[in-house]
Amino acid sequence: MDEELIKNADACYQLAEQKAAHYFKSLNKQVMQKTFVPVLTKDIQSWKHNHIHHHSILSFFSRRKGKPDNRAYHNYIQWLHYTGKLDNYLDRSISYIFMRDLGKALDSTETQNRVRSVVDSLKNQLIQSTSTSLSVNSETFSMAGLYRIAQKEGIESTMIWLLNKLKTVSSNIPTGMDAENAQRKLIKIIAGVIMHEVEEMGDEISPEERMKKLDDAIRLGYSYGLTYPFIDDLLDAKVLSANEEKQYSDLIRTTLITGNVPELGKWSGKNVNLIRYIHSELRDAFEYIKSHLRPETSKKFFEQAYVFFNSQEVDRIKDLSNANYTNEELYIPVILKSSSSRLIVRSVISAPEDEGFDTRTFYYGIYNQLADDFADMYEDLKEDRVTPYTYYLKYHEKRFDLINPFELYWTVISNLIHKVYHSDHKACEVILDRAINGLKRFKERMGTEKYNEVMKLFFSGVPKFNHVIQNMVRKADDVDFFDKLLRDHMITILKNERKEQEDFLETIKTVRNQINNILNIPKIEEVEPIIDAANYSLEGDGKRLRPIMTWVMGVNEYGLNSSAIVPLLRSLEYMHTASLIFDDLPSQDNSSTRRGRQAIHSVYNIAIAELTGLFLTQKAIEEQASLDQFDSKSVLNLIKYSAQMTAVMCKGQAMDLDSKGKQLTLEQLNLMCFYKTGIAFEASLIMPAILAHANEIEIEALKKFAHHAGIAFQIKDDLLDVEGDMILLGKPIGKDAENNNSTFVSILGQEGARKEMWEHYCLAMEALQAVPRNITFLKHLLNYIVNRDH
Repeated sequence: MDEELIKNADACYQLAEQKAAHYFKSLNKQVMQKTFVPVLTKDIQSWKHNHIHHHSILSFFSRRKGKPDNRAYHNYIQWLHYTGKLDNYLDRSISYIFMRDLGKALDSTETQNRVRSVVDSLKNQLIQSTSTSLSVNSETFSMAGLYRIAQKEGIESTMIWLLNKLKTVSSNIPTGMDAENAQRKLIKIIAGVIMHEVEEMGDEISPEERMKKLDDAIRLGYSYGLTYPFIDDLLDAKVLSANEEKQYSDLIRTTLITGNVPELGKWSGKNVNLIRYIHSELRDAFEYIKSHLRPETSKKFFEQAYVFFNSQEVDRIKDLSNANYTNEELYIPVILKSSSSRLIVRSVISAPEDEGFDTRTFYYGIYNQLADDFADMYEDLKEDRVTPYTYYLKYHEKRFDLINPFELYWTVISNLIHKVYHSDHKACEVILDRAINGLKRFKERMGTEKYNEVMKLFFSGVPKFNHVIQNMVRKADDVDFFDKLLRDHMITILKNERKEQEDFLETIKTVRNQINNILNIPKIEEVEPIIDAANYSLEGDGKRLRPIMTWVMGVNEYGLNSSAIVPLLRSLEYMHTASLIFDDLPSQDNSSTRRGRQAIHSVYNIAIAELTGLFLTQKAIEEQASLDQFDSKSVLNLIKYSAQMTAVMCKGQAMDLDSKGKQLTLEQLNLMCFYKTGIAFEASLIMPAILAHANEIEIEALKKFAHHAGIAFQIKDDLLDVEGDMILLGKPIGKDAENNNSTFVSILGQEGARKEMWEHYCLAMEALQAVPRNITFLKHLLNYIVNRDH
């Protein structure tokens, strides 16, 4: 590496260190003099009037009755709205975000107006979403919810890109890392970049320019946010060996110093596949950011990025067993990394320089970092991480020169309120709200006994101030924040999603194996060649989605006996396999392979294939007639329904054959695909519902779900035919174009087809609202449909 570039990078870091050292020296002086005590005591005396309410005993109990856990997202929002607290709750929450993330001063009229506007908009959204809390789309972080938001802004393609990226990142987060927290951080960074961009837009921007800026903000947010799971978290998680960590750190450092991503070269370590993926993804992200930097912001981006990375590295290599770190060594990197991480965002979006933003962000960062380190100190101590808190916990009895980090935290608060925000009443209100809320959350999490032990240690030098603070922790109300609620809610969603996904895949695997074991048709001498051909087709590597859906709905949801519905499972797969045999014939789609093997007409001949397809359809009816553990009327209704659906599927295939060489309308294509694919999904859900005597409302909801899920499935098939992997698909790609078939891709193009698929995805998800059972399985089935690669 060029030595001049290294010198420049080191000089840049040294300048940043000098600025941080000056700030630390000022804070240290205030800590030593305990100036924060009288100042904040006075602030709290004024502040507490808004947060300690005196009520009669009857009033107290009536107010507290029914208050939900503040981690119960929907219930808590509803309770805040019901009690009239929602406006103030959102006002302090949004004000805090404007201070922390956007670097704003709250005494500005413009900022106050923007806060009010955001609060009003968010309040309406929350009231609407919590009033329909059963809706799968009321969850902002659901794929359907995000896509609907993107539709309103006209950036559907960008959201599809992002959802695919998030899915891939999630699948590549290695064991040993906190996957949910990594995803949350990435989403949080993307949201932060979008907020900055929206604040920079102004009201006069055209819809087209707004779309372009939002598109860039999402892609830039993802590109910058990717560094958190795949640099910061990865290097902290001890997933890599010591040698791999050094290789990886050197690669990142070289990139930031030279402005170019080096080739990966030979990687010595067991995590080579992980690193290859990360290197490729980070390289693309880095190049995207570089291409959007303006000359006037480029230098600042590289400087702040290097300061951020290097200060992280300085902290990362610290050893908790080293008893000789100075206060400066403990705190200066904290100041640097906490401020530079937010300063980078402005340069990422190439926002014009703002001296007020830079100043406020520089002084504010350590406040947030010290709060986070306090909350995590016992987890950090367990992992032997060096933070001001873990170091003080270990060495305070031996090192009397060590600064008490909790006293420094309150000093930073005092400094922010009176020197950075110039004693602004709103800033004081929000910052003290946040500080007391942090202690309340810590006390709730650790328990009273442990909390008191911690407070005794960290407040040992200022007992009177401790009394003031603890009085507020016990008595103060209305100090909670929406971003904390959202954080807890998001992590809960992500953890639940992962667990549900694991359960879904395990169910698919288990039931699929069971179904594979019941499909073989015993040989009958008179029709032995046909049975051999039928079993050949049935033995292919089929997904068995239709009988799996039936099993899950029938057994898990309707409580039907698993052995009693075996004939129904066979019938569905026999019927589906028959349709594939006919579909592959030269007279129809003329496909030579199916399910990773030669199609049946290629192995036997066309006549045998036709006879086998006919045999399987009749075998399916025979199986349905064997449902002898159910009342005869239900079985007859099921057979009648099955025959009607078979007729509709034939109609769909006839429409498909007639459409070759013709350009269908989207409406015609939707109808044809529903007949061909959606009906089969519908039958898989409705047949067990018929046997279970489900009511008509539920059946209609299931039909609506199946309608849109089936079309989404067909669109995904069309997309895979032009962009899939033949090995994964088990059949040739490009057959639709070769056969001159009208498909969603031929009519709408690939981008338009993706949008149409996601529209049907959302409509299917919305249909689940009326289904009072097993939304989880059907939701993940739909996720599988749109995300599959075969």
